[in-house]
Amino acid sequence: MSTAAQLLVGGERTTGQSIRSQNVMAAISVANIVKTSLGPVGLDKMLVDDVGDVTVTNDGATILKLLEVEHPAAKVLVELADLQDQEVGDGTTSVVIVAAELLKHAEELVKNRIHPTSVITGYRLACKEACKYIQEHLTVKVDELGRDSIISAAKTSMSSKIIGPEADFFANMVVDAAMAVKRTSVKGEVKYPIKSVNILKAHGQSSKESVLVNGYALNCTVASQAMPKDVKKAKIACLNFSLQKAKMALGVQVVVEDPEKLEAIRQREADITKERIEKILSTGANVILVTGGIDDLCLKYFVEAGAMAVRRCKTEDLKRIARATGATLVVSLANLEGEESFDASLLGSADQVVQERVCDDELIMIKGPGARSAASIIVRGANDFMVDEMERSLHDALCVVKRVLESNQVVPGGGAVETALSIYLENFATSITSREQLAVAEFAQALLVIPKTLAVNAALDSTDLVAKLRAFHNASQTMAERESLKWVGLDLHNGAVRDNKQAGVLEPAVSKIKSLKFATEAAITILRIDDMIKLAPEKKEDSYQDAVARGEL
Repeated sequence: MSTAAQLLVGGERTTGQSIRSQNVMAAISVANIVKTSLGPVGLDKMLVDDVGDVTVTNDGATILKLLEVEHPAAKVLVELADLQDQEVGDGTTSVVIVAAELLKHAEELVKNRIHPTSVITGYRLACKEACKYIQEHLTVKVDELGRDSIISAAKTSMSSKIIGPEADFFANMVVDAAMAVKRTSVKGEVKYPIKSVNILKAHGQSSKESVLVNGYALNCTVASQAMPKDVKKAKIACLNFSLQKAKMALGVQVVVEDPEKLEAIRQREADITKERIEKILSTGANVILVTGGIDDLCLKYFVEAGAMAVRRCKTEDLKRIARATGATLVVSLANLEGEESFDASLLGSADQVVQERVCDDELIMIKGPGARSAASIIVRGANDFMVDEMERSLHDALCVVKRVLESNQVVPGGGAVETALSIYLENFATSITSREQLAVAEFAQALLVIPKTLAVNAALDSTDLVAKLRAFHNASQTMAERESLKWVGLDLHNGAVRDNKQAGVLEPAVSKIKSLKFATEAAITILRIDDMIKLAPEKKEDSYQDAVARGEL
């Protein structure tokens, strides 16, 4: 066997310009899918999976997650949208569009004989300068603008979603929910754990009928209709096991010689659970939440005691309820001495636990929890698709509010930041004497894709509007007396430009900075690839049956 044959790769190998073009094409085609869903007048996508389940959404991360992308470079963009969703929660569509545009411009440079390494260095430099410029010149402190700015940020996030027309109503609801779960750590850090905001979906009625419950809403019902449906000054026990008749473990055999003792064994089995329930009730517990089942025999004791028992609760819900009410999630009643006991200190408290009817379902509301305030949003809508999309929109808005409150900084939306950065980086590029100058200039040009796409989606003349925007931002950066023009962004409903800081189109500064960094990193990751080797699958040796099936034997 010749040396050349030994060195051959067992598969396809694509190198140089052709693989770079393939990767860029794949990235652009992924970005084109989500491009039309950007902005307040963006359109929705309908995705049907292999089982026939339909999802109608406007959220970039959800669209890309449901697309089963095969191409390795396009997968980078899907992961990028997912990362933005986890880190910031909003801006998933724009981050994918910017990354694809950066790649497109980089490919042009590489075709013009500029080495990818120079382009990468230029992009890194441009990204660093852009983030610095946002921090120094384009951010506004939330304290200056007050609560209105937080509501405006939530409204901006919702404007492109299905709940856009009712943004005023939902923005207040989201801000109230985020404020309700505010925590201050021992070090004095303020956190807003928005996972504690429980969003429940119930279809029926209009979206304006959605309510914010000051407490925790649980999607379960009382175990028996004979139990009270409303308990004031509740003492809550959270149990992570089932209250059922104690059965012998598998493999345990009891040999009974006297048949009369059989009945005593059965009685003892029933008494074990009875004693457990009495121990729990003796501490004053009047609401018992259990993750497992409660059988009819045990229900009788709760009904007699006038307590409310709820079975088959989700463990995740119980953990949150325990945290909010100050209860301890009990895994077993065994103590260190090996006996069973239940202490009153394990109970949580709430002002009221009540079962209410919403739509076709019964929900249990835990109002006024003792330890921490909690919030639940019950979302109403015409059908399941709408309710699912509303939940995604509220999640994005909650993430935005959390980021604004924690970082305390907002930036103007509507393409204002991108246009300002584009003008600044073009001027900055002319001060660089090396060949990175070209990469920085292309980076500046690529950022304009956001205002262009916003205008195109609104059926407006993008060339005209972007030219106006650039003129305003250029004036704000070159003339000191016209500096206030830096807040100018697009007004897509009227097809004009306006001061977006006054109009209340605001986004968290963290979102913009992170999306720039993530988009640049993703573009660089794909740009560094100059060789792809796709290994061929191993050939299986033919079996006797295969040969017979082909008729060779």
